Amino acid sequence: FPAVAHFHTMRVNQPMGHFYTTKYLEQLMDLWERRGSGITNMHGSTGDIIFLGTTTPQLEEVFYELTHHNQDLGGSGSNLRTPSDCMGQSMCEWACYDTQEICYQLTMEYQDELHRPAFPYKFKFKFDGCPNCCVSIARSDLSFIGTWRDDIRIDQEAVKAYVGGELTPGGGDHAGRDWGSFDIQKEVIDLCPT
Repeated sequence: FPAVAHFHTMRVNQPMGHFYTTKYLEQLMDLWERRGSGITNMHGSTGDIIFLGTTTPQLEEVFYELTHHNQDLGGSGSNLRTPSDCMGQSMCEWACYDTQEICYQLTMEYQDELHRPAFPYKFKFKFDGCPNCCVSIARSDLSFIGTWRDDIRIDQEAVKAYVGGELTPGGGDHAGRDWGSFDIQKEVIDLCPT
């Protein structure tokens, strides 16, 4: 099988928050169609854009062309993997901290470790603005997960209005159905594991 004598995988450093433009993606895909197999894995467990399958002579060519797209290789092997973050406060109302800022700061602090193996095993930072886990944070070595850190805020008047039937259940998403009046035993207490 001479066509599979080489099948190198390359990691490309993804943009923070995974913000892409169509032009950016087209540039990457055009490059990979020309220099590799054209097969990609977007955001494997590391978060990087994975280019699957190229030959040894193409490795330096791909790296050179990536620099003309203001792009760097991602980390691989026994070193720091490319830090990865969710969109955070730029797009998500649930983000409890600025994921992009901390990802940027730690990337700048440890960028040299991406290409100069210094660890006995790979190491990953990941940043999720909330517990929804948009960047598969459980697959990292150092997880930053945004959590609420304050007293729980309850609008008692809104709760009373909901229980009293003044507010449409579910924001009206099942309009036209009669769900009956609010039943605290059935809808809250019986569902509580304690």
